[in-house]
Amino acid sequence: MQARFHDGLTARSLPVEVTVEAHRLSFDADGETHVWSLADLQIEDLGDRLRLSHPKVGDGRLTLDAAEWRASGGGAGLKAERRHRKREARLVVGLAVAGLAIAAVVFIGMPAASGPLARATPPNIEERMGRNFEAQLSIAFRPCDPSAGQTALAAFGQRLEAAADTPFDIRVRAVQAPMVNAFALPGGAVMVTDDLIALAKTPDELAAVIAHEAAHVERRHVMQAVWRSLGLGLVLDAVVGGGSGAGQQAVLLAGSVADLRFSRSAESEADVRGQQLLEANGLSSQGMAPFFQRIAAKGEGAEAGAVRELMSSHPDSLRRARESAARAKPGAPAFTPAEWDAIRMACQKPKRTLRQILKNPLGG
Repeated sequence: MQARFHDGLTARSLPVEVTVEAHRLSFDADGETHVWSLADLQIEDLGDRLRLSHPKVGDGRLTLDAAEWRASGGGAGLKAERRHRKREARLVVGLAVAGLAIAAVVFIGMPAASGPLARATPPNIEERMGRNFEAQLSIAFRPCDPSAGQTALAAFGQRLEAAADTPFDIRVRAVQAPMVNAFALPGGAVMVTDDLIALAKTPDELAAVIAHEAAHVERRHVMQAVWRSLGLGLVLDAVVGGGSGAGQQAVLLAGSVADLRFSRSAESEADVRGQQLLEANGLSSQGMAPFFQRIAAKGEGAEAGAVRELMSSHPDSLRRARESAARAKPGAPAFTPAEWDAIRMACQKPKRTLRQILKNPLGG
């Protein structure tokens, strides 16, 4: 198709041969091949002629016969290319909307639904899930050897269970882990690290931490956290593809120390209920405040690294210390002096560092 090309820089008008194919037109001028996409063309109707311009050439333009342009299929190609671009735009918008919908499910829908879903979860399913998590964690966080200290912790868990409104056995045990933490698992297991036991100054402080975790079990906060992770896992499986195992991995992560996070309201509720469980057993609930106060002080000083894990999952230590101190009531100590000594001596084997655990989870 014959046309004339004006480069927009000079007054010259060069005759050129224009070829239209697929979604573009091309022509040679002054030894240079020009390729213009049809979707980006700007067309000015001059009656029996058309003036075509393209953003990539500034003021450059082609002038050609309108009938020949239509006969070449240029008009149809232009429409097809623009339809293609519109489809691409719709696809981008659709993906953006889908992304927002997924984000809404993960970050709004699942947290909102996690409470009702947790309460509707049959206890036997939660307990089975918890046993699985416990087995997974026991590979890295080895239980301390059976001892009088472990027996005292287990008996204390049974006392809390008797006062709690829960279908689960509250099973408390000490584990070896390179962190200061205590955490509850679905179905009633409560693990207390040897570093946290070492940090506690009195039996009342340790009892308060354990009672707090038992309250999480009773109120099924742990299962809520699992449901939040389960929602993310289902989204991952939908995105990556069914059977990828991404959802299973997300659920397993929910049982790890780092991923069992609770809302501030859940933490406050566990503080209040934990003190109530202690008082129901005639025990002192005065240990929570000094423990949180010391955690806050260490978190701001040279020993911050030692309590970072506990502070990340149990925030606002100073505020919670004040509130728990206002509620605290005196009572008997949770453990006898002999039991307290046995608990503090429960984990005597040299423990592995976090680097050793990550390098060789099975040990040996």
